[in-house]
Amino acid sequence: MSIAIRQVSKDFGTFKALRNVDLDIDSGELVALLGPSGCGKTTLLRIIAGLETADHGNILFSGEDATDFNVRERNVGFVFQHYALFRHMSVFDNVAFGLRMKPRTTRPSESVIKEKVHALLGLVQLDWLSDRYPAQLSGGQRQRIALARALAVEPKVLLLDEPFGALDAKVRKELRRWLRRLHDDLHVTSIFVTHDQEEALEVADRVVLMNSGKVEQVGTPQQVWDHPASPFVYGFLGDVNLFHGRAHEGEMRIGEGHDGVRFASPEHSTTQDAKAFAYVRPHDLEVRRYQASEPNNGIAAKLVRAIVVGPIARLELLPEDRSLAGSDDIIEAQMTAQQFHELGLKEGETVVVTPRKARVFVA
Repeated sequence: MSIAIRQVSKDFGTFKALRNVDLDIDSGELVALLGPSGCGKTTLLRIIAGLETADHGNILFSGEDATDFNVRERNVGFVFQHYALFRHMSVFDNVAFGLRMKPRTTRPSESVIKEKVHALLGLVQLDWLSDRYPAQLSGGQRQRIALARALAVEPKVLLLDEPFGALDAKVRKELRRWLRRLHDDLHVTSIFVTHDQEEALEVADRVVLMNSGKVEQVGTPQQVWDHPASPFVYGFLGDVNLFHGRAHEGEMRIGEGHDGVRFASPEHSTTQDAKAFAYVRPHDLEVRRYQASEPNNGIAAKLVRAIVVGPIARLELLPEDRSLAGSDDIIEAQMTAQQFHELGLKEGETVVVTPRKARVFVA
């Protein structure tokens, strides 16, 4: 089932949760709604489900206006962050619940329900736990049971609200892979809400970046990572350094003279000496030892801390000119542990930082 969201707005008192949101989701697609807390992603999910009502706008399922449909009429499966399993029911009865609640005319027989529930428990690889109760399961097992229960009624759309948010990092990673494999087998149109960038980029076919009730960018994980549409998207997707400078006729300048750096910014070829910001990811910074007797063509900074764990070295650098970096002053650089050891850098010494690649936005 395809989903079309048209000019959807929602206010809670004076707070504008959603502002004229437009979005198209293809049938069989797995889409992540990604953004910080309060950006409107859960509100949008609940409006799609019919659990909230939009103040303005429409929701269309496969071209049919479903705006005024109640939850049952929409045929959606919903998985909550905290499982929402019935504690007094066994795993089997939890999964069977939706089937047993169907109207008498469409309710399957108990033998069909039994067959279907065991098939679903097999799908989520937990058939051996059918007689247990939620309190006897791990968090990851409970979430898989919640997903099996949502799938039992054969929803046309599967909605997941921070489905792995209450789990530890290792279990989250395992369930992310499992969800992707499950989706590839079932091809149910699925939307999941997350504030975890890695989760969205790893699992989704497309990512919808949301901020302050609006959609900032929609694209494949590779598209939004390689071509962020706004400073917000660049800053939200992974670690990033922010540098202040000036853009002029296709060139970005950070700092002046020997202690500054210039690099091409062809997208701003017509800009005349304007205030600008350059976003640079830690692995796109070159770090070398400072040479006082030579032009350094870079940003001078002190190596405050080096964190070497496994194959990666993360460097925290304090620029000599504090006006060049972002609000927290610290520049983060990344290189291989081997490169770091070969350079022989020590905490406290001065280095030169030069961006290899940057994304420039004019203020």
